[in-house]
Amino acid sequence: DVAGSAVIMVDTAGLEESAPGTIPSRMRKQTETAMRSADLVLFVVDAREGIVPADAAFARLVHATGKPAILVANKCEGRRGLDGMYEAFSLGLGDPVPISAEHGEGIGDLEMDIAAALGEKPLASDVATGSDTNATTIRPLRVAIVGRPNVGKSTLVNALLGEERMITGPEPGLTRDAIAADLVWQGRTIRLFDTAGLRRKAKVDGIAEWLGNTDTIRAIRFAEVVVLVVDAERPFEKQDLTIGDMIADEGRAIIVAINKWDLVTDKQKMLKDLRETVGERLAQVQGILLVPISALAERGLDKLLQAVVAANDTWNRRIPTPELNRWLQEAMARHAAPSSRGRRIKIRFMTQPSTRPPTFVGFCQRADGMTEDYKRYLVNSLRKAFDMPGVPIRLQLRKGQNPFAKD
Repeated sequence: DVAGSAVIMVDTAGLEESAPGTIPSRMRKQTETAMRSADLVLFVVDAREGIVPADAAFARLVHATGKPAILVANKCEGRRGLDGMYEAFSLGLGDPVPISAEHGEGIGDLEMDIAAALGEKPLASDVATGSDTNATTIRPLRVAIVGRPNVGKSTLVNALLGEERMITGPEPGLTRDAIAADLVWQGRTIRLFDTAGLRRKAKVDGIAEWLGNTDTIRAIRFAEVVVLVVDAERPFEKQDLTIGDMIADEGRAIIVAINKWDLVTDKQKMLKDLRETVGERLAQVQGILLVPISALAERGLDKLLQAVVAANDTWNRRIPTPELNRWLQEAMARHAAPSSRGRRIKIRFMTQPSTRPPTFVGFCQRADGMTEDYKRYLVNSLRKAFDMPGVPIRLQLRKGQNPFAKD
């Protein structure tokens, strides 16, 4: 069952270059037979390995069948995987669908693409995983609660759950493992991961605390939204900002919960100062929402959960290609791209191959000559035009014309 439609999926032995008469050669023939008899071909590449000559050769075989095909880029978790996904555009099989089969990421997008390619209408109630907005109504929204030790993470989780599920106290380091608990809020199931406080490596003492830090990093990678809890009495110390950078590098949506807000005297001034600090020190993710809370007094919790749900919706947002390219032409008209080797660089086409986080690829000649400043301009303009605050945005430029334009 794929997106509510019954399909027969054939897992082939794989395509391998080999001498005639060998076992790999016979396996290849069986794979080619399966492709010819299929209604749809899923061509899977290893994004971490990148596109190798054999991938290009086998992509030509898929083209030769004349069958509809979906290019699937597996192992796309992390930056290394995304680089390989960008390379997959060169195969000429359309937008690669980035997934992580091991982590279950991107499966919802792939199911929807399969249903669309087969002419089926997907049923939202049957999509159990993945990055689709409909899918998130079934699968719990995964939220990691992170921060320095003793900033009130476990107290916040207890307040959200309405019961004492986590051990709390003034001693730092009471939480050793990432602990999951489910919360139902306004009909939405949210899975909270209470994590051990992240310390600098030099200050990590003992195997239990080292394992706790490892679990915290793993929780960030498996989360969809990460709530960074900071202490209003000691806000945004170096370690807070380091954790924020880590969340952004993992591509997760970020919310900052300013705990112990009831102890702040001049609230307006502090909020203004904190916004400036976040804007300057976490500049790669503009528009991070700051939510003042008091976990102990259970204040600001609804606003925090509203912000979490909104951040997840933004993280899953897909922009239609025509709108994206209209924005691109306007952005380049307002501020022309720099020159490379005496000629102005022009981005001819842009597409969004994936969400979670929103990821965009632009095609142009002399892509290697584009400056980082101009890329930042495009990202900030894109964020403002399509209202995408508080989530990392990935932008990659590739050499070439629009790969999806018909000859």
